[in-house]
Amino acid sequence: MNFVETSVDVRYAETDQMGVVYHANYLIWFEIGRTKLIEHLGFKYADMEAQGILSPVTDIQASYKKPLTYGQQAIIMTAIKEYSGIKVVYLYEIYNEDQVLCVTGESTHVCVKKDNFRPISIKKYFPEWHEAYLKAIMID
Repeated sequence: MNFVETSVDVRYAETDQMGVVYHANYLIWFEIGRTKLIEHLGFKYADMEAQGILSPVTDIQASYKKPLTYGQQAIIMTAIKEYSGIKVVYLYEIYNEDQVLCVTGESTHVCVKKDNFRPISIKKYFPEWHEAYLKAIMID
């Protein structure tokens, strides 16, 4: 798979009473990784939204392997796992700076019209995105 890498420094406010990253913050980091992947492909979510199209999460999963703590760096690896022209499944792997796998996850999205939330064909509405997604998923 063609992974795109981005990183974030673990901030104190992102940790819980045990001193480890609070579990919900990984979902925010998934979003950061997903946004960077889309930018890497040459696109922006904001441009899609300006055209009245949204990309809501329809399913999300995270599996916690090792804790990340304040002061560490989280390295977010993001790839397109599946793409059907309507549905996109993104794959995430988050490592610490020592290359230890800490979290894995997936999120599923569909593009919908903002006014009625009906799914749209990415191929029809955004043919450049469609082609870029096909190319990104074909790389293994």
